[in-house]
Amino acid sequence: MTEPATKRTGPLSFVRRGGRISEAQERAWRELAPTYVVDVPRDVAETSVHPDARFLPDREFGRAAPFVVEIGTGQGHAIIHAATEHADTDFLAIEVYHGGLARTMLEAEKAGLTNLRLIEANAPEVLLTLLPEASTDEVRIFFPDPWHKKRHHKRRMISPGFGAVVGRVIRDGGLLRLATDWEDYALQMREVLDAEPEFERAFDGDWAARFEGRPMTAFERKGIDKGRSIRDLVYRRTAR
Repeated sequence: MTEPATKRTGPLSFVRRGGRISEAQERAWRELAPTYVVDVPRDVAETSVHPDARFLPDREFGRAAPFVVEIGTGQGHAIIHAATEHADTDFLAIEVYHGGLARTMLEAEKAGLTNLRLIEANAPEVLLTLLPEASTDEVRIFFPDPWHKKRHHKRRMISPGFGAVVGRVIRDGGLLRLATDWEDYALQMREVLDAEPEFERAFDGDWAARFEGRPMTAFERKGIDKGRSIRDLVYRRTAR
């Protein structure tokens, strides 16, 4: 379900996907959300962010530590793996899929994670206002919605101007990591970010090596089984 266009004027990074959730997922929202989900003040829509709201990582986690943001975490496989492997780093998952957020909470509970928080919100609004400027060491966007029909390409998140949006929250020298299994989107990502003054390539050749910190998921394997190549990109934030 999409939210009515009349309720928003800014960019929208997703189509809201509904569906029934299991009893375990309902328990996650009832019992685990107070621990893991950040209560974000809303603006005009259900997943909007009030422009005066702020997320301060040091205050939220109670420590000064490296801070990594993942946009579009799905069911949380990559960020759960990362948070488990790197207890000295704090992680923020941004997702709007209710069931996926619940699944992430259940896995976080199982792993006993204390260095992970979740935000249910439209990603561009999080990047534009909620997070402080230069507060993030790394932003990860793995397999964003490709909007594969040509008439829908304008809805893709990584499009001209995105460098300024995501670059706002990444510290100088920090990284932006991307991956997709749609070749035309990979080409668009590379073309867009090569032209954005906020970023420079942090890889040699046509594509970056596969990010070793991203576990192989059923979603990624499905793309490979269908004959699609996985393309990775990594860019470094230039000095302000």
